[in-house]
Amino acid sequence: MKTPRSVFVAALVGISASLLAPGLAGAAATPAALLAGAQAASGAPELNPAHPESYTVKRGDTLWGISSMFLRDPWHWPQIWYANPQVENPHLIYPGDVLTLVYVDGQPRVQLQRGPVQAGNTEKLSPRVRESDLESAIPAIPLEVIGAFLSRGSVLQKDEIRKAPYVVSIRGQHMIGAAGNELYVRGKLAGVDHGYSVVKVGRPLVDPDDGATLGYEGIYVGAGTVRRMGDPATVFLTDSTREAVEGDRLVSQQLNLPAAFVPSAPAGKVEGSIIAVMDGVSQVGQYQVIVINRGSRHGLVPGNVLEVWQAGRQIGDASKPGRISRNVTLPEEKAGLAMVFRSYDRMSYALVMRATSEMHVQDVVRNP
Repeated sequence: MKTPRSVFVAALVGISASLLAPGLAGAAATPAALLAGAQAASGAPELNPAHPESYTVKRGDTLWGISSMFLRDPWHWPQIWYANPQVENPHLIYPGDVLTLVYVDGQPRVQLQRGPVQAGNTEKLSPRVRESDLESAIPAIPLEVIGAFLSRGSVLQKDEIRKAPYVVSIRGQHMIGAAGNELYVRGKLAGVDHGYSVVKVGRPLVDPDDGATLGYEGIYVGAGTVRRMGDPATVFLTDSTREAVEGDRLVSQQLNLPAAFVPSAPAGKVEGSIIAVMDGVSQVGQYQVIVINRGSRHGLVPGNVLEVWQAGRQIGDASKPGRISRNVTLPEEKAGLAMVFRSYDRMSYALVMRATSEMHVQDVVRNP
C-alpha cells in the first residue's frame, strides 16, 4: 500500500514554469554589489537579514524552512526561484542539492545546483542527469503531521459521513470493541488488507458567519484492516484508544493529497476565522492543525498562506472609581502564519507554520 508521502511528494516543489525566473541573461553580479539595489527595487521580495549566500539541502528539510532561510516572507519563494535549464526535473529539490543566492538585473534569485547522487558506494558524477525516487525529494511542510491528521479523520464532511462505511456489529455479541476484536462493517470498502481508521462522529463545526454546519469533529477510536469482504465485511481492530461501538465510521488510511503545493499568498482577499483546533487542545502552536471557515469558493487552494490574528478580547475599564465598563475591546494582534493543505467548498485545513502568540478558536485569518 502506498504511503501518503509517495502521493504527496510529487508536488512538493511544484512551481509552474510560468512562476520560474526566465533564463539567466548575462553574468550574475555578486550579492554584495547589488544588495542595495535589490532591496530598493519596487515589488522585490524582502530577504531574510540573516540569509545564507548558499545552502546545501539536508534530509529532513522542508521547502517552507528553506524559504524562511532566504526570505522574510516564505510565500514569496516563487518570485526568487531560478532553476538552471540544464538541470533535469528542476521542480524537485533533493538532499545534497546546493541553493545559491545570486542577483539578476538587481533582483534576488535562488539558483539550483544538483548535488552528487549516491548509488551504493559509487558516486554519479554527471551534473546534468539525475534519477531519484519522488520520495527522496524534500516536502513542502512536515508530511507526518498532515498524514496523521487526515488518516485519523479528525474532521468529517457531511458527505463523508453519509458515504463512509460504518460498524453494524462487533463479533461475539460484544457491546463495545477494542484492539483484537473483529468488527462487522457495511458500506463500500477498498478490499482485503486495506487499512482504515475507526472514527466516532463528534460535535458539529459551525460557521460563525451564518450558523451553517460545515462538518463534524472526527474522534479517533482506533485502526484496523479488512480481513474479509462481504455485506457485512469483517475488519480486524489492530489498535484502539477508546471503545468502538455500532455506528462508528471508517476512514481510509490511503490518502489522496494535493498535486500542486508551494507556499503562496491567496489570489484574492480572504478573511475568515478559526472554527476548530485539533488534538483536543484549546491553544494552538507550531505544527498543529486548525480548521477555518473559508474554502475553495473563497479562492483558497493548497499552499496558500494566511496570517492569524489573535482576536481582541473584552476587558473591564476601572479608571473611574465605582464604575467598570466591560465593553472595551483590545486590538487584534498578529499571532502567526498557517498554510492551507486541503480545501473544501466552505472550509479548509491549515497547518500552523509559525506561532508568535497563542491562537484560539474564533481568532481571525486573512491575507499575509
